[in-house]
Amino acid sequence: MAQTIEKICVDKGLRMTGQRRTIAKVISESNDHPDVEKLHERAITIDPEISIATVYRTVRLFQDAGIISSSDFGGTRARYEIIPEEHHDHLINLKTGQVIEFRDEEIEELQKIIADKLGYKLVDHRLELYGVPKDQDK
Repeated sequence: MAQTIEKICVDKGLRMTGQRRTIAKVISESNDHPDVEKLHERAITIDPEISIATVYRTVRLFQDAGIISSSDFGGTRARYEIIPEEHHDHLINLKTGQVIEFRDEEIEELQKIIADKLGYKLVDHRLELYGVPKDQDK
């Protein structure tokens, strides 16, 4: 996926420095929706010269270019993921902060029905569910 991020950047006319390539690689290899500080921790294991400011600037650049998206998941720091080819929603574990991606066709259809009943054609949405594991809710 790092090549994909890099290719998208080049296609959009963005210059890819070594540090941007490293950050693209870190984002691509992440499956946990990391925040900037976590991205920085991972990036400096590859290139110790990368500053947190560089990570912030690069994340903003990738976000402005439509390559990655951010979510705050209920007021925490912005967390990032590559914009997926296929839509998905998120379930956030309030005990651990783990983000679980899922897709449910019944929910997708219900959202369209609700929008239609209210006189709208649904063009996009974002669904975030917050919960705790059933065995830990006491």
